[in-house]
Amino acid sequence: MLYIGIDLHKKSITLCGMDQARAIVIRRNFYCCETDAIRTFFAELGPFQAVVEATASYEWLWQLLEPLAQKLVLAHPKKLRVIAESARKSDRVDAQVLAEFLALDMIPAAYRPTSRQRQHRALVRQREYVRRGITAVKNKLRRILSDYNADRPELFSVEGQKHLRQVRVSPADRFVLEQLRRHWEYLEKQLKAVDKALREFAKTAPAAEAEARAVLASIPEVGPVTVDIVVSELGDVGRFRSAKKVIAYAGLAPGQRESAGRKKELGITKEGSRRLRWALVEAAWRVVRKTRHWATVFEGIRKRRGKKKAIVAVARRLLGVMVALLRTGQRYRAAA
Repeated sequence: MLYIGIDLHKKSITLCGMDQARAIVIRRNFYCCETDAIRTFFAELGPFQAVVEATASYEWLWQLLEPLAQKLVLAHPKKLRVIAESARKSDRVDAQVLAEFLALDMIPAAYRPTSRQRQHRALVRQREYVRRGITAVKNKLRRILSDYNADRPELFSVEGQKHLRQVRVSPADRFVLEQLRRHWEYLEKQLKAVDKALREFAKTAPAAEAEARAVLASIPEVGPVTVDIVVSELGDVGRFRSAKKVIAYAGLAPGQRESAGRKKELGITKEGSRRLRWALVEAAWRVVRKTRHWATVFEGIRKRRGKKKAIVAVARRLLGVMVALLRTGQRYRAAA
């Protein structure tokens, strides 16, 4: 059996192969565009296991190798780095480290989303991209108008657009404003299109996903955008051993530093899914403003810890509620 460590880069891959005695038996380099040569190389190896880190562009290589490998492992980059550093290796070549840890069965595996989850994430992230674009265009429009004391709260309503066309500005600024207005209209059409695509995608959900969507939607102030983000980022909640693991995945777990036997609590780790963390904080603000129970929870924490820590604590508790409901399939019931 050969154990192949693969160091994947944007344009090239570096391979290191070891036998069961962890002796290096092969090293190769390929350009990523040489897919036929890469496939031929692995097809002629004989029985092998391979490992690649979960980088942004590993999927094409996974699809190529999966039919050929006896075992294919996706390594968690951060956890692997911790193990490699603690082992104090003298040879820091990434492919060799990967191969050796694979032979030792010490690779910390990363989660690989399902095909449907990857498609869902692609749509959710496109919507986020378009919404960011809309916000940027609106902010630039307002900034230009503010130079003429002509910004209005209702600028993006029908009446506000009439005001935009009538306000007196320099020819150069009029040109820029018109381009921005047209770009805003185009982005709004894109947003409607991606929202429609997400609605159509939801209609094809398998039973477990449809149930998860219904459970999340039963929570007050949790709308379609939040549901899409939570479902696409978490996938099957059963893959987490506990709610604490989910909270850590969202980067909402408080960090700690220990020195001289004393533990000091830091801010949240902000590791894991930034998108999920954002959605939960936004949902937390909505439930705090609209529901008595969550407002009471928020106020109790705010008096002791301050506003920012209080809303993060609410987001953390809200995620805990979501996990509990997703595990049981029960709908949300407001606290008495």
